[in-house]
Amino acid sequence: FSSIVISCPSPPASSWNAAYERELRTFQDIGDAGEIWFGEESMVRIIRWLEKQKVPLDSSVLDIGTGNGVLLIELAKCGYTNLTGIDYSPSAIQLSEKVREKEGMTNIKLKVEDFLAPSAELSGFEICIDKGTFDAISLNPDNALGKRKQYVRSLCNVLKPEGFFLITSCNWTKEELWNEFREGFEILEELPTPKFCFGGRIGNSVTALVFQRK
Repeated sequence: FSSIVISCPSPPASSWNAAYERELRTFQDIGDAGEIWFGEESMVRIIRWLEKQKVPLDSSVLDIGTGNGVLLIELAKCGYTNLTGIDYSPSAIQLSEKVREKEGMTNIKLKVEDFLAPSAELSGFEICIDKGTFDAISLNPDNALGKRKQYVRSLCNVLKPEGFFLITSCNWTKEELWNEFREGFEILEELPTPKFCFGGRIGNSVTALVFQRK
C-alpha cells in the first residue's frame, strides 16, 4: 500500500551549513561533490519524466534546496539551458558553484535564497523540483506546520500557473503530500519508486509525485 513510507532522518537546520562546509572542503581536497539525495535513480526518474513529457529544453527550471547542484549538472548535460538552483546555506551554494565550474556548465544560475522568504525576482518558473527540502522543512522543530504552509505559498509565488512541481520525499505518502499541496495544485502522476515488503504489506521507500499548479 502506498500508505507505507520509510521515514528518513533530517539534521536540524542549524547543522546544514556545517555539513556543506565539510562537503566543500572534501570537494576542494579530492573533487568529490558529496551525497546525491535519494541516489542517482532519483535524478534519472526526474529527467525521464521531463523527456517523456517533451518539456522544452529552454523551460525555466528551479531546483529548491539544490545542495551540491548535481541534479542541475545532469539536467544541463541533457540539454536544458535555463536552470536555477537555490539554497539557504551559503556553503551549499559555494559547493555547487565549484561543481558547476569543474563541469564547465555556465548556463546554471545559483543563488543563496531562503525558499520560505523568497526574493521578488524568484518567480515565473515553469518547473520546480524538490528532492528532500520539503522533508527537511517538515521536520523543523520550530513551527513545522507554519513552515509547511509557507512553503506552499512560496511555491505558488515562484511557479507559473499550469507549471509542474516534481517532489521526492521519504517522509510523506502520496495521500499526505496531496493533502499538503491540494490548495493550488493537482496531482498529475505518481512516479515509480523502489518498493519494500514489511509485515506482508508492500510499500515505497520514497514517494515521487508530479503536481501541476492550477
